[in-house]
Amino acid sequence: MIPFGLLSPRTGETLHPDTPHSLREGRNGPRWPVVDGIPFLRTGRDDLAREALGHLDRGAPGHALELLLADQDAWWTGPRPDPAALRDLVRDLKYVTLREAVARLGWGRVGDYFVHRWTDPTFLAGLALLEAHWNAPVCAFELACGIGHYLRELQGRGLRVSGGDVVFAKLWVARHWVVGQRAQLVCFDAGSPHWPVEGAPADLVLCQDAFYFLERKAAILGCLRRNAGEEGWLALGHIHNSARAGFSAGHAVSSAEIEELFPDGLVYDDAELTRALVEARAPVPAAPSELDHAEAFSVVCGPGMRPAPRALVDGLTLPPDGTRLVLNPLYGPDSAGGYAIAWPSARYEAEYGPRATYPPRSPGPEAVEAGPALAERARRREFVSLPERW
Repeated sequence: MIPFGLLSPRTGETLHPDTPHSLREGRNGPRWPVVDGIPFLRTGRDDLAREALGHLDRGAPGHALELLLADQDAWWTGPRPDPAALRDLVRDLKYVTLREAVARLGWGRVGDYFVHRWTDPTFLAGLALLEAHWNAPVCAFELACGIGHYLRELQGRGLRVSGGDVVFAKLWVARHWVVGQRAQLVCFDAGSPHWPVEGAPADLVLCQDAFYFLERKAAILGCLRRNAGEEGWLALGHIHNSARAGFSAGHAVSSAEIEELFPDGLVYDDAELTRALVEARAPVPAAPSELDHAEAFSVVCGPGMRPAPRALVDGLTLPPDGTRLVLNPLYGPDSAGGYAIAWPSARYEAEYGPRATYPPRSPGPEAVEAGPALAERARRREFVSLPERW
């Protein structure tokens, strides 16, 4: 954990604990709820925060949690989760798997994305971006960290990690199924009037597959640069190109905008990063003007950035020797006695199938131990390390 103070997203005033389950602005200022160690600092959610605090003050944290788990971001188009399912999830927390939790939260196709993200080509591109410019960071902060896929990878390499997201439920899933108690997690809107994590120290700041959702990109990028300080660096991956049609909502950017936002950056075609990982070589950056064809951009920047990419042979892209790996769960038994890919949905297949790194069929087995003999199959994510309660 990186213990750091928080600021009010509304006023910028320092927040301090006034009870074990709340933060307050000043002596008599507004209060903000804290559940499972996760402050809820969303602006525009005054009624929700007040109702959650009421339950917490009356000694009913389960009811407060159920309210916060139902909250979503502005892009959500699905139905609200079933209150009974949320109540059962809170009650059965210690006994359900990550997949069951995602189902009870009612995340639908977003749930497929989170459950299988450990092997999707865009996630691997993000790992490749980090490994290519790795300079042994100590502390990392991730904006829009979701359920903590990257935080888990970084924590496993000894980093102290923290993350923020606009959706409380994602952070809660990260806490209980992916990164545990050691990660500092904060729920807030990146577009808040004041940046609540101004004091978060980090020599690596990342934002993966989410920067294109943000409206005030230049201002938020300025906040992230301040978090990285004068010696840190930033990695922002899978930023959708507005010149290409895609599967996701958001505010995609053009290559010209990338050039303007990141004058100090090295820019990649996101797909090039995935190819470099599979081929165990250094990825090749390109001028933004040469990437109009790319589906998405990835960028590293900042004063502490390793200026030249290294070969992807021995870092984040491969699990450490001795790690327990399982057969990619996208495989299912086939009639020939082996395993074949069974996509969770047609949309998932259309979005990730063309750039999938794993073969369409595998002989198994269902579990192995990472080591040199299986390195290439692990590199392609035929085998993968998953959270214990996946």
